[in-house]
Amino acid sequence: MNESSALPQLVLITGPERVLAQRALSHVLEALGSSHPDAEVIRLDALEYEPGRLTMDLSPSLFGGHRVVVVRDLDEATDPLVDELSDVLKHPLDDAHLVVLHKGGNRAKRVLDAMKKAKAHVIEAPAMKSDRDKSAFITNEFRIARRKITPEAVRALLEAAGKDTSELAAACKQLVDDTTGVVDENVVATYHSGKVEATGFRVADAAIAGNAPEALRLLRHAFASGLDPVPVVAVLASQLRQVAKVASAGGGRSAELAKQLGMPPWQVDRARGASRGWDGVRLGRAIQTVAAADFAVKGGGRDPQYAVEHAVLEICKQRHAPPERG
Repeated sequence: MNESSALPQLVLITGPERVLAQRALSHVLEALGSSHPDAEVIRLDALEYEPGRLTMDLSPSLFGGHRVVVVRDLDEATDPLVDELSDVLKHPLDDAHLVVLHKGGNRAKRVLDAMKKAKAHVIEAPAMKSDRDKSAFITNEFRIARRKITPEAVRALLEAAGKDTSELAAACKQLVDDTTGVVDENVVATYHSGKVEATGFRVADAAIAGNAPEALRLLRHAFASGLDPVPVVAVLASQLRQVAKVASAGGGRSAELAKQLGMPPWQVDRARGASRGWDGVRLGRAIQTVAAADFAVKGGGRDPQYAVEHAVLEICKQRHAPPERG
C-alpha cells in the first residue's frame, strides 16, 4: 500500500477492531498523500451526516484539486447517507477517492455489496478476542518496530493490558519507546507491576499448582487493589479449561497443538506444565467448584470474595488429592 496508484478510487475498511481500522485508514491516507500532497481530506461521520453533503463533496470543484472523502461508521448510517452512497457508486468518481469504514452487521449492506462489485480495495479489521490473536498482535507490534519480546513477556503483557486492544497497542508502544534490547517479563513487570501482581492469572497459576498460601496472598492483594471477584472467577475457569483441553489432546508438538486447539504455543506449553499432577476426574471437580463460584459472585451468594477464596482452596485441595484409580 505504499503506492497510491495501487489503490482503486474506492476503499472499504471493514471490521470491528478500531485499532486496526484506524491504522488501515492512516496507511491509506498516507499512500494517497504521497502522490496527491495537496489533496483535501474530508471526513464525514455517519451519525452526524447532513443530507446532500456527500454528493457535494464528491462533485468536481471549479478550482480543481483532488479530494479524499472518508465516511466513518457506515454501519450506523441513516437512510439519506445510504441512499446517496448507493447513487454515487453508480458512476465513476472524478478526481476523488472514497474511503468507507464499516464495523460490521447488515446495516448499509447494499453499499458494501456495491463497493465490492465496483472492485473496491477491501481491508479487513477483524475483532481480536482470543489470546492467540492478541499474542500475535503483540509479537507483530514488536516485529514492526524491529524489537524482540519473549513469550513470557507476551503473556505478562496480555495479563496486564490484554482486555482492550487500544490499551494493548499503547503498552507495546511504551515498551518499544522506553526500553532497549529484548523485552522480557521482568521489563513488563517494571512497567505494569501493579496490574500484573494483582491479576487473576497469577491467582489461577498458584491455585492450579496447588500453592494455597501464595494463591490466597495474591487473591487478597487483588481484592485490596479493587479487583472485582467476577473476572477472577472467569480467569480461574478459563485456565482450568485450557489445562483440561491440553491434557486431553495428548502429546505432540506445541505448535501443532496450538493450531489444533486455537491457542498460542506459549499457552499450550504453560497449560501442559500446569496439567502435571492432575487427572481428568479431579480437573472436573475443580471446574465444577469454579462453576459454583461463578454462580455465587453473580448474585447467587452473600459474599462474593469468600466464594472465590473457597474455590481457590478447593482447587488446591483437588491438586493434592490422591489420583483417581480406574
